[in-house]
Amino acid sequence: MVKIRLKRMGKKHAPFYRIVVAESTTKRDGKFIEEIGYYYPNISPNEKLVKEIQVDVEKYKAWIKKGAQPSDAISQIAKKAGLV
Repeated sequence: MVKIRLKRMGKKHAPFYRIVVAESTTKRDGKFIEEIGYYYPNISPNEKLVKEIQVDVEKYKAWIKKGAQPSDAISQIAKKAGLV
């Protein structure tokens, strides 16, 4: 089964996540099929990042149509980003 989930990146106390499409049996930070976005959970107002959530909407919807299941965290992020 294919899942849309988060891949953890960054430093020890400053994580950011890539939104990836991966097989459900692979490790959290392992091999993935495609990267479709990113998520920065700890943005301070002083940082110059434009958005904390960036998702390629067309790719996300295409993978959902193909049967990919979003994880719980991705479902909440999709609601925040207005994809649902």
